[in-house]
Amino acid sequence: VQLQASGGGLVQTGGSLRLSCAASGRTLGRLAMGWFRQAPGKERTFVSAINWSGATTYYADSVKGRFAISRDNAKNTVYLQMNNLKPEDTAVYYCAADRQSDIPSRFRDMYDYWGQGTLVTVSS
Repeated sequence: VQLQASGGGLVQTGGSLRLSCAASGRTLGRLAMGWFRQAPGKERTFVSAINWSGATTYYADSVKGRFAISRDNAKNTVYLQMNNLKPEDTAVYYCAADRQSDIPSRFRDMYDYWGQGTLVTVSS
């Protein structure tokens, strides 16, 4: 499966962005999906994850209450709505798919497919 992340850009502190991750090659319908981010010079870290139905979601503590993950299986797309953005949210954001399980995970090693990343820059 190929994942294409989009929606990044430059936004001021307190602003909002919605990232999209569109899949091709196979349906995402039964796959858990996740979002990770990597700031310059740092490791890639967990942001959010969602199970196949959307009923189960997980968030990193740093984004809880500000970000919301969702999916539209009919459109083969996963979203990350990011509100009240802060400069520390600046990073390249990656979407990922777990081909073996519909249980969302915080661990990047559990994911098999990765998108190319989309850059989010939050200015102070």
